[in-house]
Amino acid sequence: QLQLVESGGGLVQPGGSLTLSCAASGFISDNYGIGWFRQAPGKEREGVSCISNKDESTNPVASVKGRFTVSRDNTKNTVYLQMNNLKPEDTGVYYCAAGELVFGICATYVDEYAYWGQGTQVTVSS
Repeated sequence: QLQLVESGGGLVQPGGSLTLSCAASGFISDNYGIGWFRQAPGKEREGVSCISNKDESTNPVASVKGRFTVSRDNTKNTVYLQMNNLKPEDTGVYYCAAGELVFGICATYVDEYAYWGQGTQVTVSS
């Protein structure tokens, strides 16, 4: 069974940076994407970005475009989320998830992902 484990969360000041890691283990197909999501207290989970296993293309949402970057290290079976210029509204529990691709393109819709990590807390505050 596929397992995903996030790490790297913490407390940062506005304008600071953090890098999150998502380590995968177990069986996984060769037609999948890894998505990053976040959830603030009392709010619904929302998409952040994703990366395709086919061509490493990414699909960030508008609120993080230009600030967050997704990358992967296939040797380590790990996907990263580099977050720069963090804002208080970026605060939340961040999750990585795995889902099958359609036409080799990933998307940031929660219901397209079947496997989820446990989450890691990111707090942006002065």
